[in-house]
Amino acid sequence: MPIYDFHCTSCGHKLELLRKISDKSTSTCPNCNQDTFNKMLSAPSFQLSGSGWYATDFKDKSPKPASSTVASDTSASTLDAPAACKTGCACH
Repeated sequence: MPIYDFHCTSCGHKLELLRKISDKSTSTCPNCNQDTFNKMLSAPSFQLSGSGWYATDFKDKSPKPASSTVASDTSASTLDAPAACKTGCACH
């Protein structure tokens, strides 16, 4: 079940409530009993531990520089080849 942050605009009371997603939202402040108790927009706070996919696959990897040693196989003749012609044919 998610934890929601609530704030009363009348008395300033703040509270975290563990609520089901399907539960009806509460609007009555438990501190002043006014109907000004609203759900706040907040960021989730959790931390993944262990050696998951981020730590093993993405963390501390610099982007690969473009290599100029690889020859390009896209010449003007292969780009303009007819639909029936295939790469590696005798005409290109």
